[in-house]
Parts: sequence; C-alpha cells; structure tokens
Amino acid sequence: MAELKKLTVLHLGDPIKYNPDIYERFASQFTIIRPSDEERQRDAFIAALKEKRWEDFDAIFRPFWDTGGEMGRWDQELIQLLPGTVKVFASAGAGYDWADVDILAERDILYCNGGSAPSEAVADTALFHILAVFRNLTWSHLAARSGDPEQWMDAHRNAPMTAWNPRGRILGIIGLGTIGYAIAKKAYLAFGMKIYYHDVVRKSEEQEQSVEAVFCASNEELVSKSDCVVLATPFAGSRLIDGALLQHFKPGSRFVNIARGKLVDEDALVAALESGQIFAAGLDVHANEPHVHPKLTRMKNVMLTCHNGGGAVETKIGFERLAMENIERVLTGQEALTPVNRHLFK
Repeated sequence: MAELKKLTVLHLGDPIKYNPDIYERFASQFTIIRPSDEERQRDAFIAALKEKRWEDFDAIFRPFWDTGGEMGRWDQELIQLLPGTVKVFASAGAGYDWADVDILAERDILYCNGGSAPSEAVADTALFHILAVFRNLTWSHLAARSGDPEQWMDAHRNAPMTAWNPRGRILGIIGLGTIGYAIAKKAYLAFGMKIYYHDVVRKSEEQEQSVEAVFCASNEELVSKSDCVVLATPFAGSRLIDGALLQHFKPGSRFVNIARGKLVDEDALVAALESGQIFAAGLDVHANEPHVHPKLTRMKNVMLTCHNGGGAVETKIGFERLAMENIERVLTGQEALTPVNRHLFK
C-alpha cells in the first residue's frame, strides 16, 4: 500500500533554536521547506510563488519576528499567489499589522499569531513605563547620565515635586486582551492601582472581579477618568489616540503605549505634552520605527524604549512553540490555539 504524502509546511526565516523536542515531532509529521535568504526577498519570493517552486504547500510557518519577513507586507499581491492548499499561516509576534488578515480570510487561510507568548514581558515593560511616568524617572535618568552636577542636583531636588506613587491611582487600559489583562493584574497586585478599561467586548464578571475592573463604554469616558492610560490593543488600520481623543484625557494625566506606534498621532501627542494636557508619556513603540519623533527625544518627561516590550528569551521560546502547535492542530483538524481572523471567514 502506498504511503500517504505528508502535508508541506513553508518555513520562513531562521531555523528553530529553542524547542528542539517540539520541532522533532513537528518535522516528523510534515515535509518542511525553508526558502533561502535570497528567495525570501520580495521580488524573488513573488517569482518563486508564480513558478510554483515549492508546489502545493499547506501551511506557512514564521517562528521568529526578526527574520522571515524579508518579502514585506502580506497583501493582495502576495496572498493571491498562494496555492489553494494553504490552510494556516502561523507567525511569531502578537501584532499582525504587517499582514492583511482579512484577505487571508477570503482565501480561507487561518492566521494565528504569537498570542500569549509575549504577555509577561510586555506587561513588565508596561509597568516600567507606568512607574517612569509617575515618578519622573526620565528626568532623573538623563541628569545622572549627563555627568553634570547641576543637572544632577536639579533632578534630585525638583523631580520629586511632581512625582507621585501609582498606588490608588486609576489605570485606564484600552484593550483588555491577553496582554492588557496581564498589565491589569500586575498593576493591581504590585502597585495597588484601580483598574478601568474599555474593549470592544466586555469581559466576564469573573475576570473583572479578579482585578476589580470597571468597564467604560467608550474610550472618551475611559481617558477622562484615568490618571494613566495604557494602550494595549492591536493596530486595525487606523489611529486611536488622536487630537480629538487627547482633548478628553484628564488634564495632567499620563500615557503609555506598548501596543503599536501607528495607533498614535505623535504630533498631537507632542502638542498635548507641551500644553500640559498630558503630563508625561512612556513609549515603547513608535509611528515611524526605527525613527523616533525628534521632539519626543528631547523631552525629559517622556520615557522611550526601542520596541523591546516583548524582548525576552521566554517570548521567543513561546513564539516558536505556538507557531508549531497552531499548525499541528489546524492541519490535523483541531481548533487553533491563537486564531486571529476566524471571525472573518464567510
């Protein structure tokens, strides 16, 4: 009796590094094809798809965020060239603004992201920024690094005059998904903050009660009540924090973004910081990465980091594992662990 042909997985990017046991199982089930660096450049990648160089593969596997994306945006131009056999695209990363998941859904291709893998690291980064904006830590940090005794004394004497402890303050979270909820738990338990949130879907009573969360019906209501607003929602193609919403922020409140830079109108944020509408901001992500808004770099009330929110080895381990397990489950007829676009299927 002829042996059944294995399903094929197109592996984009570097080889597996952290989960050899899972990969051994994964590779035993499927035929793995890993295009070269040269083949992954956009023009070469498109040419390979057109000539069906990898024939009819069944899944796309991108286990790392910093490699495997050399072909650029997954848009109509790329997606229309995929063979009809493709059932799932599983990638590292919690965000998916680089892929048109709606067009993938039109082709009945399930997109799965890194889901919960970075939630611990991103939540820790959010707490770092929350503490920084409440305690004026950028001012102190820059003064200490300057080597100038006058700047040191200025920060030592004056930064505490507008520094507050987070305890008892209202933390407003836009997007109480996996990462937003992890931030809420840490801020509630570690800092004793009061949790308010807005999301497109209200969370269960049990989840709300675990952090005593208060649901707000709109972003406008949320920001008007919050002492610090944390943005923790995926980019869906449009800005959320613009000049109009910034006018609703509680005067003198703080703002932290660990989601996506393109969610924020940075010129409007600069204006709000200059006017005092927003007292301080903490930004791990930026609208035009790797370029940072030049005015933000010169503000001592703005903490800046280099999109390192999920930057921990544990995150990379989780990205690899989830991508493999999502593909395994989908290709064997089971439910995916972290589906993104299932609701868009017709």
